[in-house]
Amino acid sequence: MKSGNYAVLGAAGGIGRKLTESLLSQGCKVMAGVRNAAEAATVSELDGAELYEIDACDWDAYSDFYDKMESSFGRIDGVAVCVGSILLKPAHLTRREEFEDVVSKNLSSCFAALRSVAKRMMKEGGSIVFCSSAAARHGFPNHEAIAAAKAGVIGLTLSAAATYASYGIRVNCVAPGLVRSKMAQGITGNEMALKASQSMHALGRIGEPEEVARALMWLLDRDQDWVTGQTIGVDGGLGTLFSKKA
Repeated sequence: MKSGNYAVLGAAGGIGRKLTESLLSQGCKVMAGVRNAAEAATVSELDGAELYEIDACDWDAYSDFYDKMESSFGRIDGVAVCVGSILLKPAHLTRREEFEDVVSKNLSSCFAALRSVAKRMMKEGGSIVFCSSAAARHGFPNHEAIAAAKAGVIGLTLSAAATYASYGIRVNCVAPGLVRSKMAQGITGNEMALKASQSMHALGRIGEPEEVARALMWLLDRDQDWVTGQTIGVDGGLGTLFSKKA
């Protein structure tokens, strides 16, 4: 990957951290967006990353975030939104505030990041990548809220890719299966739940953050300048293949 200037929102999460590490290893400059000082402390050892505290769900916060990035780096080559949450509940047990929180963290964060950076990229182009989920493309029980939000990310990706293609802005996303991360500890930390999830993946295991980060990095790379409007499943087959073990 050629060096460049990239923003990673959710840089303290499992996937965001691995993506930040990978970008830095390739000589890229990274503006690492973290939610608060506590998250900043967990990634402070990432040598070379410029940390910035931002609430990814706050639309008004992005202008200052991108201003700072342009001031520090000169231009913005790409943005990755690795912010999200998991809620596993049937619709009839999901409170309104829970649903709104899921939509805010998983969909509104992507929209806010996009709307604020698109105009800045119109002169020289760039790449924007989001994280959807295998649950957005395959029906799983008790996933109504997260599936709705992540399906929205796929729709956002398609429309934005069409809107901004003439400006050289590429918009893509990945759709992971279950990934071993802090966000998923409620599942991975329970032996029965973990085994059940592993059996649903055709390859017989859950994913690792670096596996998703590699796909995001590939999409960010300027060499992939003919790839836009795509949703790439990085999911061990969960979203498309029948598993006999399930």
